[in-house]
Amino acid sequence: MTADQIKAMIAAGIACEHLELEGDGRHWYATVVSAEFEGKRAIARHQKVYGTLGTKMQNDEVHALSMKTFTPAEWAAQQV
Repeated sequence: MTADQIKAMIAAGIACEHLELEGDGRHWYATVVSAEFEGKRAIARHQKVYGTLGTKMQNDEVHALSMKTFTPAEWAAQQV
């Protein structure tokens, strides 16, 4: 899968305020900012992102995805 395909899948499942994706075609690193993460712990946020990829993680089309997830307020605080 390409970075554009993965970004499109994440963006289709989560209303993202900011979405970055880097990787080498097998190992990916994402930064996802969404108001949908409000009140959720990191594990729930990550599960939500993984959920957007459906079976792509299970059938190894996306081998590895590490991520940082932020609410808009958390992201704004990171940018200072």
